[in-house]
Amino acid sequence: MLVAPLTMAGGSGFTTPTRLGFAPGDDWEPAIATDLTGHVYALWTHYGPDPACPACGSPHAELQISSDGGATWSDPRPIRPTSTRQDDPQIVVDPLSGTRVYAAFMENDKSSEYVMRSDDFGEHWTTALVEPLQRGMDKDILAARGDDVYVAFHAGMKIYVSTSHDGGATWSLSRPIANTNSKIGYSLTSGGVVDGQGTVSFAWEGYLQNGKTSGAANLYVTRSSDGGATWTTSRVAFSEAILPCDCGGWNYWGPQMALAVDGQDRRYVLSNAPDTAGGVGRMWFARSDDGGATWSAAADVSLAPGGTNNVFPAMVARGNGDVRIAWMDDRTGHDAGGNDPAARWNTWYRTSTDAGASWSAELQLSQPAAGYPYSFADGYLQPYGDYFELDIDGAGRTHAIWGEGNSYAGPGNVWYARGIAP
Repeated sequence: MLVAPLTMAGGSGFTTPTRLGFAPGDDWEPAIATDLTGHVYALWTHYGPDPACPACGSPHAELQISSDGGATWSDPRPIRPTSTRQDDPQIVVDPLSGTRVYAAFMENDKSSEYVMRSDDFGEHWTTALVEPLQRGMDKDILAARGDDVYVAFHAGMKIYVSTSHDGGATWSLSRPIANTNSKIGYSLTSGGVVDGQGTVSFAWEGYLQNGKTSGAANLYVTRSSDGGATWTTSRVAFSEAILPCDCGGWNYWGPQMALAVDGQDRRYVLSNAPDTAGGVGRMWFARSDDGGATWSAAADVSLAPGGTNNVFPAMVARGNGDVRIAWMDDRTGHDAGGNDPAARWNTWYRTSTDAGASWSAELQLSQPAAGYPYSFADGYLQPYGDYFELDIDGAGRTHAIWGEGNSYAGPGNVWYARGIAP
């Protein structure tokens, strides 16, 4: 079965959002990737029963593919059917081939990291068990260029990077940060890229309260120009403790930092952080012109009024300073605690054609959807999942995917929209 073709949202520059996944949900934390031939890949975590795999664990990673640039979609299917749970799926297309697809996720109660590869547009996959660490892992981030594939993740207060230089066939493990608990604290990865010179960079947050994922945090970028043999870390930003959310999860509204690189190897970061302790998050953008060694002063790129909570940054870049960003905020109904029935959130989008020196007007990607109890004329009740993503296809169109739900605990759905033009 194919999802009906999308229709244009009047004057928005994007198609009307289409629900992917299952109508009842429960679909969360979506990732998206596009190739040069019109394929779009959506991968997310699904909770509950799956008609295509009654024996699959809950949650598990679900894959849905479009072969016509996002106009129609296949039925969702488990990317690796198994009775054990899977978490935090990631998916990327190798920019050198333009068609090879890599996917990653954690399996068996977050204790093993898997990477899968497809060379036939997602029809068949080869699977590699990357790390059987047998400890609680989280926030895996996947980055690839050609045969060089990297997966960063954290286990407690340590950051790890697994590296393959043969297209995912064999892997080695490194500790890019020889940290002690007192210096960096609990560490969460949040973004990864490989530039045109082969330098890999990962973004992550280091919380200052020992053993806790709350409070103030430093935001770092760690990079390697020798294939992961050695690493250099720079602090990009600082986040005060954010407005607490009593909705569940690990510091759900806490700081994150998205990371992107353009065709000139400029690096960009987009992060949510308050500028006062216990305040709401703003959306901050910064740029590096020297490979991540130094960074510009951060600029607030959200046009939401003061008092609005801005969370969950997403970003993609290409060419000579073409940067596209998105985030979620509650400007249409402030959510002071995470369970406010009057809360309203929306997903917003902006672009820059000059490496972040100036920005377009804001576009609201999210739109009301009939039949979903969390969706209203002025927004949705809660973001659903700890992150969402953007990508740019071979024609220069933006593809956006995000989650909306009743609450942190769900249920919720994955929503997709495509740019009408570059």
